[in-house]
Amino acid sequence: MDAMRLVILGAAGRMGRTLVRLAHEAPDLTVAAALERPGSLALGSDAGQLAGAGHLGVPVTDDLDAALAAGDGVIDFTAPAASVFLARETARRGLVHVIGTTGCSAADDEAIAAAGAQGARIVKSGNMSLGVNLLSVLVEQAARALGPDAFDIEILEMHHRHKVDAPSGTALLLGRAAAEGRGIDLAETSVRVRDGHTGPRAAGTIGFATLRGGSVVGDHDVILAGEGERITLSHHAEDRAIFARGALRAALWARNRPPGLYSMRDVLGL
Repeated sequence: MDAMRLVILGAAGRMGRTLVRLAHEAPDLTVAAALERPGSLALGSDAGQLAGAGHLGVPVTDDLDAALAAGDGVIDFTAPAASVFLARETARRGLVHVIGTTGCSAADDEAIAAAGAQGARIVKSGNMSLGVNLLSVLVEQAARALGPDAFDIEILEMHHRHKVDAPSGTALLLGRAAAEGRGIDLAETSVRVRDGHTGPRAAGTIGFATLRGGSVVGDHDVILAGEGERITLSHHAEDRAIFARGALRAALWARNRPPGLYSMRDVLGL
């Protein structure tokens, strides 16, 4: 089978450059197009040189139609509105669309799911790391086994100072896993803010605590606290390349799948 042709969105950003470099190094992938927003100073630059991968002959462009026409799949770590728009475009063309964008609303998720039903092969996850997605399975199993009466669940996350959404997509992914394990609706049981005289912790809730600062790539702890004992399930991201590797694996996995919306659990067979 020919190498899969990828369109890298945000190609001049940190994640975009990492994706370009790793896709170029992979024997079964090739960088077909590199997209940036109109007005970017990177337009016209060689995507490979920006990524430290050498000259690839792929200029950074803002021509979305030409970029999508060149590819078999799109890697998208952008913003919710952009991901929703792109999902409609990938559906129209029958492309693979890997979405690592976080901060999507319920309406955004519905629109993306609809695009999967209309022809796109979408893999969407709040975190593309293989380790985080394995962690989510362990969290679900622990929440189911320990139950809500004996153990409280708190999710603590920390990211760099530039992150714009909170809780992180990963924290919400882990929260949904815990809620699934308990058979409850996260939206109805999560606690995002505590301030002032809050009273005792409500039984059965799932709490979130958000920290921001420095250059932290991503730390997540799921704490299951019982009487006289505490279990902590953790993941610490040390390099953004783990998210890029997961996204590229997802693209290859989705290449021969029927249209639909998939998760990283599907990719990993979990």
